[in-house]
Amino acid sequence: MRAHEAGALHAEGYRGPTWLQLPHDVNALTPSLWAQNVGRSGDGVLQVAGVPVTDLAAKFGTPAYVVDEADFRWRAKEFAKTYDEIFGDLCGGADVYYAGKAFLCTEVARWIRDDGLNLDVCSGGELLTALRAGFPAERIAFHGNNKSTAELELALDAGVGRYVVDSFEEIARLAFAARERATVADVLVRVTVGVEAHTHEFIATAHEDQKFGFSLAGGDALEAVRRIVGLPSLRLLGLHSHIGSQIFDTAGFEVSAHRLVGLAAAVRDELGVAVTELDLGGGMGIAYTEGDDPISPKEMADLLRDIVTRECTAYGLALPRLAVEPGRAVVGQSMITVYEVGTVKKVDLGSGHARHYVSVDGGMSDNIRPALYHADYSARIACRVSDAEPILVRVAGKHCESGDIVVHAEYLPGDVAAGDLLAIPATGAYGWAMASNYNWIARPPVVAVRDGRARIIVRGETVDDLLARDAGVTPGRAAGSEGAAVQ
Repeated sequence: MRAHEAGALHAEGYRGPTWLQLPHDVNALTPSLWAQNVGRSGDGVLQVAGVPVTDLAAKFGTPAYVVDEADFRWRAKEFAKTYDEIFGDLCGGADVYYAGKAFLCTEVARWIRDDGLNLDVCSGGELLTALRAGFPAERIAFHGNNKSTAELELALDAGVGRYVVDSFEEIARLAFAARERATVADVLVRVTVGVEAHTHEFIATAHEDQKFGFSLAGGDALEAVRRIVGLPSLRLLGLHSHIGSQIFDTAGFEVSAHRLVGLAAAVRDELGVAVTELDLGGGMGIAYTEGDDPISPKEMADLLRDIVTRECTAYGLALPRLAVEPGRAVVGQSMITVYEVGTVKKVDLGSGHARHYVSVDGGMSDNIRPALYHADYSARIACRVSDAEPILVRVAGKHCESGDIVVHAEYLPGDVAAGDLLAIPATGAYGWAMASNYNWIARPPVVAVRDGRARIIVRGETVDDLLARDAGVTPGRAAGSEGAAVQ
């Protein structure tokens, strides 16, 4: 049984995980973990696209999310180009939907609009963000297991291009709203294919018990198709599945594609309807630590091409147009988070063992993943280089939770001290998106850097922001007086 993740005897022992080795140079940056335009200047200060991190911290404060804009946009363009080239001669190309849940703001929506990606949203808020950025509604796919009537009406009025339906209630709800508007909604059926994949492991059975999608094994997926085909205000385009996250190989995709194509064949045989689109979802992994070894987007695309072609040939089906939904794989390594060290503490654990805690000015309010998933990250001192011998540390946040850990285990120079800046790579996905005001702490800004210039793309919060909705301190505003938000 694993001990509490903040405890001294955590699952991987006193000396950290087995993949974490004593570094030859504790100042060195492992290229696979960082954005392309991150490096050290001659004085040892970390730079992002030519701007020293020390300057960013002085101007924008800490914590701060810092995104390498050129890196983000290069990754987005490479996804679009790669899938278009690899699938172009088979099915006219492939559609790449950026998963907005990873990180979305109006500026990011404009980047992916201009760089050729489509967009996957899963709430009215994400949809409105995209629309206010001028993102073409016809290039948006709307996900979610509990889309409200208001959200569906908003999407229909905007002209959203795809609806990934998730329940029988949603089919009826969407069909009614579309009929009232004298329009036809294009839909994909989200199928629970009985595959769960994370990192390099997958399990191909007994994973039907989840809130998403229609069960394949129980027959609900085929029944969903039957109902859609029978409704004039809905048009079936294809099938969708999402099998997991942080996936490093295609074994799970292979089983998923086999089962989806089998369902497409059943739809053809029973209903005489062709499935023209096949969306295999997202989940492509990235490197957070030196222990991670994901395959490249091109390798993934090549393998997916082979898998889908083989499965469709076996069933005698024309190859549907393929779609994928990378989020983390686009934004994850494009962003770093910069913190300032406030406290360094050595805790004697007995028997000659000690733990060094390096506490920073953020934590689980700006990156919940280590506490929520026991996710691993790396760290480097960003404001200088050091000749001190490395020590094994745990980077902790400032929140009143023992599980508030930023980096579970990392080697930093032994002279790490209050006032140092720490940079955490690969924080683009789900850091800002899942941020909170726990302990009444303001959420950090997002700073985009390109060609030596930095600008705010999401303003950091202030104390006034935190108190703005508090009816007890906001003059003239009574509790419950605000208008209802889209849920």
